[in-house]
Amino acid sequence: MKNGKKNNVLFVSVDQWPGHLLGAAGRRDIDTPTLDQLARNGVRFTNCISECPICIPARRSMMTGTDPRAHGDRVFTPDMMMPELPQLAETFRNAGYQTGAVGKLHVYPARDRIGFEELVSFEEGRPQLGGPDDWEIFLADHGQAGNGHTHGMSNNGYEFRPWHLSEAQHPTNWLTRQMCRMIQRRDPTRPQFWHLSFNFPHPPIVPAVAYLDANKGRHMDDPLEGNWAKDPDALPSALKKVRRSWPQLSSEKIKNMRRAFHAQCTQIDHQFRLVIGTLREQLLLDDTIILFTSDHGDMLGDHGLYAKRLMYRGSAHVPMIIMGTRDDETITPGCVDDRLVGMQDIMPTLLKMAGIDVPDSCTGRSMIDGDRREYFYCEAMEDRGATRMLTDGRLKLIWYPAGNHVQLFDMENDPQELHDLSDVAEFENHRKRMEGILIDHLYGIDLEWLKEGKLHGFTPPPLPPADNRGLSAQRGLHYPEPPKGDVSKKWPP
Repeated sequence: MKNGKKNNVLFVSVDQWPGHLLGAAGRRDIDTPTLDQLARNGVRFTNCISECPICIPARRSMMTGTDPRAHGDRVFTPDMMMPELPQLAETFRNAGYQTGAVGKLHVYPARDRIGFEELVSFEEGRPQLGGPDDWEIFLADHGQAGNGHTHGMSNNGYEFRPWHLSEAQHPTNWLTRQMCRMIQRRDPTRPQFWHLSFNFPHPPIVPAVAYLDANKGRHMDDPLEGNWAKDPDALPSALKKVRRSWPQLSSEKIKNMRRAFHAQCTQIDHQFRLVIGTLREQLLLDDTIILFTSDHGDMLGDHGLYAKRLMYRGSAHVPMIIMGTRDDETITPGCVDDRLVGMQDIMPTLLKMAGIDVPDSCTGRSMIDGDRREYFYCEAMEDRGATRMLTDGRLKLIWYPAGNHVQLFDMENDPQELHDLSDVAEFENHRKRMEGILIDHLYGIDLEWLKEGKLHGFTPPPLPPADNRGLSAQRGLHYPEPPKGDVSKKWPP
């Protein structure tokens, strides 16, 4: 805030982008020039973790500033309304901001604005939850009614191909254009809070052909395989279920898939430049706070695992970059911060940077001037797939209640989580210490999985037969739109 003038805020989120997939993080197999420069202009957090690495719970944390225990979802509940807590956009609106969102909110009902005065929606082909969304209306207006998903790639699969319609009709490009329009249409008498939510690089993996071509033949490292992942039969029951949910690809096929996945990231990076350019040309850039993050990551074949819901680096660790206004003295440009932060910290951080009081309901803390955490707790699911995790930034303890399986990793010396140290004698005291702290965070059904104050878990039921009749949530022809109440909204069961 300068001379009493309130700063604008641009909150950009992507879906399923692992935190280590940035040129700024030392990767040479991906092009992210815009994000790399954003990091040089601001601060990059190297220990940002999604406290529940699943789409909807993570977004509840983003929009309420709370952890899953407070907002009530650690599973995936698409037909649950947002909790009755102060919302991020609502709090900005109440402070006099004009609020607008473009892209995926992943709320129910789908047109719930959760405090945004303006919404241009894209919901990844879920009209049964309250649609069609604005992108599907746009396609219909341009002679492509129902054809948004006729590329044939699954919304949770790892096949890939080039985008099948014009590049202007690709969701990444369309969302960017809508955000630029929203900036241009702003009310000049009010400060602005904008939220741009890209759905990619989340599958379907369908980058524009130019980006797929640019990555052909590019060097990709072999997928990781930890010592704990070599024997599939010895894996925790939760991981056995994940491995059965997707075909096991060869190393070469994984590399090809990653080239296409990385292409989607670069396409987002390049389109993001247009938003920054629009802010610059509208003379808003110097007075705008920008935050970039992802709701969770993707395992992308490491250790034989795919997608999210897991506590390993690829799934749970996400990018987090914040650039302040030009006169912001609280951020040192080019700073790298290793404090433990998460999705619940976005709301208090942005509010404090904008000079707005943070609601008492927030469990998160400011990433810029707040106290550093000693530990960070994460959780996902409540059945066979239940996973609980605790980290102090160096050590990471993962507990699978089904089968009472514990893993321990030294993130400082083994950042790729190749060596499980849970049975190594010299780490026994560390394991016991972290188990005790993890137990203090448990609640609900978790308490039934303790015995005499120690982790006990439960006997996992037999694995059901592998079943993927729906081809990992394959979308169909969306004209006419799918019927309401489609049970596919609950994928996976």
